Amino acid sequence: MSYTISLAGKGGTGKTTVSGLLIKYLIETGKYPVLAVDADSNANLNEVLGVKVTETLGGAREKMKKGDVPSGMTKDIFISMKLEEAVIESENFDLVVMGQPEGQGCYCAANTLLTAFLEKLTDNYPYIVIDNEAGMEHISRLTTKNVDILLLVSDTSRRGIEAAIRIAKLAKELNIGVGKSFLIINRVKEKISDGILKLLEKEKITLAGTISSNDMIYKYDFDGKPTVQLPRDSKAVIEAFKIFDKIIA
Repeated sequence: MSYTISLAGKGGTGKTTVSGLLIKYLIETGKYPVLAVDADSNANLNEVLGVKVTETLGGAREKMKKGDVPSGMTKDIFISMKLEEAVIESENFDLVVMGQPEGQGCYCAANTLLTAFLEKLTDNYPYIVIDNEAGMEHISRLTTKNVDILLLVSDTSRRGIEAAIRIAKLAKELNIGVGKSFLIINRVKEKISDGILKLLEKEKITLAGTISSNDMIYKYDFDGKPTVQLPRDSKAVIEAFKIFDKIIA
């Protein structure tokens, strides 16, 4: 059975970078193959992982809905082929990109096939990492469900922390099958204030750890270098790996 970790948080907190560090951790500790799922409509997990996207699940669904099917091929065969093409294979991980959200019109047939494909696909991987879109939409739509860990990512801002708290509360209220929830505070430049720590204690949010603001990450992003290529002895990697050692079975 797959061990699933889903990441969520406010936009701009470095959630996708943390997803990349998590995938790096799983691979380097022998927990692979990993299925990485980019569920953000503004997809860029592939850049963090250093792979190229040629097809998305949303794109395949759009083509089926528009009837863009070669003559002599059934829709079922066509969508299955396109969905298979959307799996980007790498040495120790594969990536699937959800792509843009649904547009107007009925997607019932395509969504049924997509759901069946994802269920079959996830059975092939011992570890799954889902990088969700910013905010709470993925929770309210129940696209984040039955996960072992809901990993909330925030920066040091009050808005970021409060967004993480709201996501944790909504996940609990909807009873979507989250095993454990943890918070990582990212881009930390100084000690976390007592006010934030008291707020987390009041809301019963477990702080798994912090990751310092890191010039090397900014440089990798600026230069277009995959974050997963960060050296093992870099501060961000050391801090992230320490957190993951604590929370991942």
